[in-house]
Amino acid sequence: MKKLLLLGALLAGGALCLQDVSVGHGGTYRGPGDTVPPGGGGGGGGGGPSTPGPSGPSAPGPSGPSTPGPSGPAAPGPGSNQPKAPTTQGGDSGPDLTLWQFWWGFNKDPYLNLKSHIHSGSTLTGSDDFFLGHGQQTQSKDSLKPSEETIRSKIVPALKKALENETNNDIVTGAMVALAKIGDVPDENGKSEFMEIIEPFLKDPNQEIAETAAVALGILGNPAAVTDLKFLVTDEPSERMRLVGSEAGVNYRTRAFACYGLGQIGFRTEDPAVRQDIVDALWKICESPRMSTRDVKVAAIIAMGLVPLDVAAEVPDPAAAGKNGEKASGPPTDRRAQIEYLLEFFQDEKNDNRHYLVRAHAPRAIANLMADIDDPMLKKDVAEALLPYIGDRKKGEKELNQSASLALGQLGDLDLKDKSDGFIDDKIRQGLMEATGTAGDQQSKFFALIALGQVGGRPGSSEDPMGGAEEIRKFLKTQLAKGKTTSKPWAGLAIGVMERALLDANQNQSPDSLRALRMSLKDTKTKLEVGAYAIALGIAGDLESESILLEKLDSMADDEVRGHLAIGLGLMNSVGSMETIQEVVTKSKHRGDLLKQAAIALGLLGDKNVVTTLVTQLEEAKTLSTQAAIASALGFIGDSRSVDPLIAMLENKELTDAARGFAAVALGIVADKELLPWNAKFSVNINYRANTTTLTGENGTGLLDIL
Repeated sequence: MKKLLLLGALLAGGALCLQDVSVGHGGTYRGPGDTVPPGGGGGGGGGGPSTPGPSGPSAPGPSGPSTPGPSGPAAPGPGSNQPKAPTTQGGDSGPDLTLWQFWWGFNKDPYLNLKSHIHSGSTLTGSDDFFLGHGQQTQSKDSLKPSEETIRSKIVPALKKALENETNNDIVTGAMVALAKIGDVPDENGKSEFMEIIEPFLKDPNQEIAETAAVALGILGNPAAVTDLKFLVTDEPSERMRLVGSEAGVNYRTRAFACYGLGQIGFRTEDPAVRQDIVDALWKICESPRMSTRDVKVAAIIAMGLVPLDVAAEVPDPAAAGKNGEKASGPPTDRRAQIEYLLEFFQDEKNDNRHYLVRAHAPRAIANLMADIDDPMLKKDVAEALLPYIGDRKKGEKELNQSASLALGQLGDLDLKDKSDGFIDDKIRQGLMEATGTAGDQQSKFFALIALGQVGGRPGSSEDPMGGAEEIRKFLKTQLAKGKTTSKPWAGLAIGVMERALLDANQNQSPDSLRALRMSLKDTKTKLEVGAYAIALGIAGDLESESILLEKLDSMADDEVRGHLAIGLGLMNSVGSMETIQEVVTKSKHRGDLLKQAAIALGLLGDKNVVTTLVTQLEEAKTLSTQAAIASALGFIGDSRSVDPLIAMLENKELTDAARGFAAVALGIVADKELLPWNAKFSVNINYRANTTTLTGENGTGLLDIL
């Protein structure tokens, strides 16, 4: 069940802070699907997606930025009293994708990490693993996680029953993904009950259901699914009839979702042979002109970044790569070769088989693969290859510039004048600061600010591991105080990101930086700035700003901004604000977006009564928007007390199919085997401006639109 959002409601109603109501795939609209790059679907040029989207009766594909999405109950549009969404740069219609809320929408999950608050304490966010969903956990004394018995005896039977008896795509896809999130225990032969339930849906005539089955097999995480997912990805003729029930070929959307499924399995497995098998298949997609559909190649690059091969015991001799020094042919067989392949792919400007929008996803994949490698010279090689794509004399298309900045934010640290890697960290910091002031693409500048914040929160390993901190702090504070109006929210977020990471790394935070951020919030009434600074102070855990956020919460009327303020208070563990936020929840029963955000803030604060309140409101809710908001909040909070009312909602045929689909989704979130949402590993630090329709779409039909 994916979610359709009208963009006015999206920006005005707060959906960019947290998921909002819609239909299709059991998902959420996080971002910029309205401006899919030309040819995003089919790999060719043109003015819009050139390949039809889902072909099922309830999920027609998009035909343009303003095209309505799937049929079914849609999200409420913006009311007459709601502000008009800003337009994109250059006069295009649609939202301004440079707004900070889009970045927050894709990157919020590790910061919220709601289940760790409810189930097992907090997750530390300073490490690289944090951004891939592996946080350190501290045990909570009062766990409300559903027991394994509850999951297996109540939730699983309800979801299986729905898959057996329902045909509506909202319910079917919601229940299918929910089962995959829960997972099962394969028998001694590796057979999985859930895999056998999901696989037949690959043949469903509804394209939305078929493609969801492909990615659900990946979410399930059973290596036994690798072979069939590979057949889907490569569109193996001899397997088409068995897998998809047709000789006509596997739909490109199903192939892209199968790539993402392989990435999921490769991320979870500890078997080197399985990882190598997956990388071989993904490499084949990247290299084959016959498989040039852009969606599939983007999916293959992103997925490869989640499947780390083993690190070779010795650095290979470059002369052994091939005769006369040419590149070695064939897929990479170790981590260094994997990284070098992706780097070469990114830099290959002349190969028509490597479109720049596909290449734009290679830097993030490289940064992911380098997260646990201590190799100064490899880091130097990668950074020096990326640096020419940022700064005053940057080369390449703007999407490449954006991706290079984001990746450098994952690579750099605070080492000062470290000779061991050729002073590369100094060069990264200087390059990113230069990139924020160049003329041209605004998004590249804003991403560079965030990247600086990330670098600023990462102590180095040299004799002066914090040497670069003050320079970054001074730069970000100057941007906050004197930068352009459009840059200030990003500078504020960068400060929050930096100070939170340092706190988690057991380093001292800067009182001056936090004070500057605090005063910026106090002195502004601009909605975009209030929301950004509230989130930034929440990320930084600045409890001293509590009174300012509470005052703004009382004085601001806009639901989106008030939602950001509530989340900021939750993030900073403002227990003193609990009563105020409880009142917001009580008064927001007909304002779904604000209700959900305030409820999640209470979940962050450990309010043990919020679930009881939400259950009562769910029983009284009459509209889809309210039902969906409450069901989603119950799922995110993950309290065992939400299980029975959500099952009742799923089985209540007097409700709309969309509402029942949200109940299935929420049950999957409550019982998820992972702490973070499964697709956080795809969304965090992604360059969402280099988009395809199967990554995220205006009618909620992309990977990142699935809850």
